[in-house]
Amino acid sequence: AHQIDAIGLVCPLPILRFKKRVQGLPSGTRVEFLADDPTSRRDLQALCDMAGHTLEWVREEDEGVLRYGVCLA
Repeated sequence: AHQIDAIGLVCPLPILRFKKRVQGLPSGTRVEFLADDPTSRRDLQALCDMAGHTLEWVREEDEGVLRYGVCLA
């Protein structure tokens, strides 16, 4: 799986990094996305809804870090 680390970035940078890094990846690719910005969950869900990606899971880790599993459309 591809991993995108956006820890330490604040809105809108985490989602912009996600969009840039998944560009050109084939449909069905699974991506792990790490972020600690509190708005990242809402923003990632909105992006997935618009792009047709599937947000498969979210895990809360230490120090407010969220790890997301996304399957690209």
